Amino acid sequence: MQAVKPAIDLEQFFHQLARASRRVLMLDYDGTLAPFQLHPEQARPYPGVCERLDAIMQDPHTRVVIISGRWTKDLLPLLPLRKPPEIWGSHGWEQLRSDGEYTLSRLDEHALQGLVTADDWVTAVEARGGRYERKPASLAIHWRGLPANQVADIRRLVFENWMDLGLHQHLVWHDFDGGIELRAPGRNKGDAVKAVLEENAGACAAYLGDDTTDEDAFKAIKGRGLGVLVRPAYRPSAAEVWLRPPQELLDFLSRWQTVCEAGA
Repeated sequence: MQAVKPAIDLEQFFHQLARASRRVLMLDYDGTLAPFQLHPEQARPYPGVCERLDAIMQDPHTRVVIISGRWTKDLLPLLPLRKPPEIWGSHGWEQLRSDGEYTLSRLDEHALQGLVTADDWVTAVEARGGRYERKPASLAIHWRGLPANQVADIRRLVFENWMDLGLHQHLVWHDFDGGIELRAPGRNKGDAVKAVLEENAGACAAYLGDDTTDEDAFKAIKGRGLGVLVRPAYRPSAAEVWLRPPQELLDFLSRWQTVCEAGA
């Protein structure tokens, strides 16, 4: 495992973790726990991830939370864990607790109408070789695997409709690895991190993520826990540690598991 900044000492972090009475492990899914796939429904966790999470979730002192841009209903089938995990989906708009309690935050009426308006033209994305994905608070346009000319064509289509239909007044444009997402403003992964940390004041915490959509989470945890960038190649980030998947990710989870089992 490799620290980006020399001031960050993973040995010290795990020493603090072992002494903590409460621990919080927050994880993004796509690109972090699972490699990207052309078809997102095929994005299964790296081998060994579920086994380690199962073991960590047995620890009564650790709260494991998946914080993802995915709709919770689409993510659950991809996580074959022994007990249901807590999931914050749709960039923090949804919360599905491990006991099954589900909450969807209320969307602004203008943003909701913007998403409805987008439904009138988004099928044109498929005609250009792309794919669209409806979520409770956003619309994602995917082009992973397409040649540059098709990507440019889809991007132009989305931008023209975003501007011409006035969607830019009520929806926020977010680029991500493999596409664009038009999202209702007001919530992001950082809000989910803040909410979890407020419920676990004083806990030793970490957030693991890979994409630019995880930067809000890295900023939210700074000074209150450890931000960990998980991706094959480094990029500038507010995270304090960089791990290459899958091996360094598995090593990190294994060390967390060891701490949990030592305190059992």
